[in-house]
Amino acid sequence: MLILGIETSTPQTTVALGGDRGLVASGLLQSSRANHEVVIPTATELLRWAGLDLSSVTGIAVGLGPGLFTGMRVGIVTAKTLAQVLGVPVVGIASLDLVAFAYRYAQRLICATVDAKRREMFYAFYRPVPGGVTRETPIEVASASTLAAELEARKEDVLVAGNGALVYRRPLEDAGSHVEIASAANAFPAAGALVELAVPRFQREEFDRVYDLQPV
Repeated sequence: MLILGIETSTPQTTVALGGDRGLVASGLLQSSRANHEVVIPTATELLRWAGLDLSSVTGIAVGLGPGLFTGMRVGIVTAKTLAQVLGVPVVGIASLDLVAFAYRYAQRLICATVDAKRREMFYAFYRPVPGGVTRETPIEVASASTLAAELEARKEDVLVAGNGALVYRRPLEDAGSHVEIASAANAFPAAGALVELAVPRFQREEFDRVYDLQPV
C-alpha cells in the first residue's frame, strides 16, 4: 500500500507518501506560488527520492478543509484527477481532524482551529481516544470572541491548536487559565497526518466516490 497525501487548505502546502508501514517521505512548502504549481512537482520529487514512480501509488488521500477555498479546490481537483488517471481509490478527510490528530496524546480536550480570515476562524472540539482523536462537535466558523466565550463556558482544561489560535491568541487566552494555546510546531494541517489517518480507511475499503468529494 502506497498512499499519496495532498493537503492544500492553508498557505502551508504539504504532500506525503506512506502506508501501513509508516511515512515514506513528505514535503512542505510555504510559498507565494499557487498551490497547483507545487503539488505535482513536489509529489514527483518525493517519489523520485523514494526510488518509486507514480504507478506505485495505490491510493490518494486529500484534505477537504475547511480553509482557503482556492487552495482546497486545487488539492481536491488534483486528487480527483490523479485517482481517475491512476485508477486508484481516494479518501477525503477534514483538515481540522489533521490539526487535532497532532495532539492526540494530550490529556485534555482539544480545540482545533484554522484561520478563516475576515477576523473569523474555523474550529471543532476533539477528545483524545486510544489511537487518535474523535470529533465531539460540528465544524463551526465564528469570530475569536465567540470561540473565547465558548471556551470560557467550558470548565475543563482545553488545548487550543492550529494557526487560528496563533492569529487570535490574545482573546482566546483571556478565556481563562484552563485554556492553553499550543505551540506553532503543528499549527497547520499536515499531509503526513493525513496519510496516517487514511490508512485504516483504505484497509477497510471505505473509499469516497470521486464526484462526491467537496470542500468543507
